[in-house]
Amino acid sequence: MSVSTAAAAQSVCAPLPVLGRDVTVPLVTGGEVTYAALDYAASAPALQRVWDDVAAYAPYYGSVHRGAGYLSQLSTDLFENARRTVAEFLDCRADDQVVFTRSTTDSLNLLAAALPADCQVFVFETEHHASLLPWQDARVSYLDAPHTPQQAVQTLERALADRDPHGPALVCVTGASNVTGELWPVRELAAAAHAHGARIVLDAAQLAPHHPVSVQDLDVDWVAFSGHKLYAPFGSGVLAGRADWLRAAEPYLAGGGASRKVTRRADGGVDVEWHESAARHEAGSPNVIGAYAVASACKALTEAGFDTLVARERHLIDTVRAGLAEVPEVRVLSLFGDDAPRVGVISFVVDGWNSSHFAAALSAEYGIGVRDGLFCAHPLVRTLLGSDPQSQGECGAPEVAPGEKSLNAIRVSFGAGTPDEHVERFVNAVKELVRHGAKWQYRTEEGRCVPVV
Repeated sequence: MSVSTAAAAQSVCAPLPVLGRDVTVPLVTGGEVTYAALDYAASAPALQRVWDDVAAYAPYYGSVHRGAGYLSQLSTDLFENARRTVAEFLDCRADDQVVFTRSTTDSLNLLAAALPADCQVFVFETEHHASLLPWQDARVSYLDAPHTPQQAVQTLERALADRDPHGPALVCVTGASNVTGELWPVRELAAAAHAHGARIVLDAAQLAPHHPVSVQDLDVDWVAFSGHKLYAPFGSGVLAGRADWLRAAEPYLAGGGASRKVTRRADGGVDVEWHESAARHEAGSPNVIGAYAVASACKALTEAGFDTLVARERHLIDTVRAGLAEVPEVRVLSLFGDDAPRVGVISFVVDGWNSSHFAAALSAEYGIGVRDGLFCAHPLVRTLLGSDPQSQGECGAPEVAPGEKSLNAIRVSFGAGTPDEHVERFVNAVKELVRHGAKWQYRTEEGRCVPVV
C-alpha cells in the first residue's frame, strides 16, 4: 500500500470532527480524562463543520420573509435553500413539503393535529414517546411488541385488515429503536399500510444520523427527525412528506407567516386566508439558524458518505457487543435477536447492579457519559425488563417511588464522531466495575445517583 493510499484509508476510518472532542472532565478518584460522550441517542454532539457554517453566517443574521434589506434577503434565501437541501437529503418526491419544526416530537404533534376527521392511527407499543403519544385525540390502536421483523409486518397487516376500509388511517413506526438500536422493516410496513389504504409516517430520529433515508425508496408518506440527533444544535426539526393533509388542516400555530391575507369583517371579526405552502405551519419568525444547521449536517453526512459511516459504525458496534459478551453478568436488550441489523444504540442491564448506580460510576470514575432509565420508551423497556426488576438501593432509578423496585437499564450510543478509544474505554470500564466494583460511594440526590463528596 502506498503512503497516499494508506493516508486515504486512515482518513476514511477517522471519526468526523465534533464539538467537545477535546473536553476534559474530573474524576472522583483524582485527575482528569477526555470525556467519552456515549449518549448520542439522546443528543449527538454538533459537527465542527456545522458549527463553523453557523458561525460564518451569524454576522449576516436577518429577518426571514419580512424585510427588503440585503441581510433579510440573504437570510430568506438561506432558509429556503436549507429546505431544498433537506428535501434532497431525504430524497423527497417533487410535490412533498418540508416543514421546519422544533424536533421530532414537534413534527409528529404537527402531523397529529393535521389528521383528517375520524382518522385511525396504528402504532406499536415499542415506539419512543415522541411517536407513541401525539395521537391521543385520534382513534388509536396500540400494537403489541413484535419479536421479529416479520412478526411486526404480520401484526400490522392483521390490525389493518380489521379496520374500517373507508376511513383514513395512519401508521406510525420508528426506523431504528432508541432502546435496542434495531432496524425496523420500514419498507415492508409501508407496503402493508398502502395495501390496506393507510398512510405511514416514519420516525427517523435514530435512523437518519446513521443510515440514508429515502422517502421514495422506503415509500413512506412522511418522515420526521430532529436536528440535535443529526449533529446539529438543539431547537430544530423536520416534517417532510405529502402536502394534502397539511394543506387541508388548520395551521399548527396561528400568527404571522402562516397567514397570506387578513381582513376585518363588517361584524367586527377577521377573515384569514392561510398559506398552502409549508409556511402554513411555520407561524412566527422562523429558526433560520436551526434550519441552516440541519441543512449543513445533511450536507456533511452526504459528503462523508453513508457507506463509509455505516462501515465504521458497524466496527464500533462489533467492538461493544463483543466486549459485553465477555461479561456473563451483562444482558443486552433485544426484540429481534443478536443477528438483527442495528445502529449504534445498545441497552443492557448488569446482574447485581442498579443501572443508575452503574451509569453514575461510569461517569464519575471513568469520564464516560451514558444514559440510564427508561429512555422515553417506557412500554418497550418494561416489556424487555418485565421479569428482571432490580433491587432498590441507595441509587434507584429516578422513576421509582420510595419502596418500589426499579426497572431501568443502561444505554450506550455512538456515531460518526465517536473515536475507537471511547468505546474501548467503555468496554474496559464495564469489565472492571463488574469484576472489582465501584471505587467510590454513591447516593441518591434529587432523583439522580451521584458520588458522595
